[in-house]
Amino acid sequence: MSVTVLGCLESSETRLPLYDFRLPCGFPSPAQDHLERQVSLDELVDLRAPHTYVIQVSGDSMTGAGIFAGDLVIVDRARPARVGDIVVAVRDREPTLKRLGRRGAHFVLLAENPAYAPLVIDERDDFEVWGVATHSLRRFGHG
Repeated sequence: MSVTVLGCLESSETRLPLYDFRLPCGFPSPAQDHLERQVSLDELVDLRAPHTYVIQVSGDSMTGAGIFAGDLVIVDRARPARVGDIVVAVRDREPTLKRLGRRGAHFVLLAENPAYAPLVIDERDDFEVWGVATHSLRRFGHG
């Protein structure tokens, strides 16, 4: 899965209504009666400008994690990467989005699709983590 960096995010003062009920995917209810508070997108995606950026992904190696081609992924470059995190990693100048794992003394980059083998990182590799993925966004329809 390759990534395209779209740019850093800036903080916003925009606040959206947050309703205090779970929305069933069935018969609609009058949502205005349940308005609880206002929330910002910065809070929802844990935006920590200027340490946060957005990438657009391509490929199908992370579908098991719910990340599909065309999705936008929010990445925090200030968050320390831990084993189990989904990270933007660069191995030998090739950026990719994978889950960070460990096998013995070596880190591995793990796909979330069984069609892809793990990428073992050894001391000869030029390897760097550019940030930890925190959220993914998907547009529905053509709007």
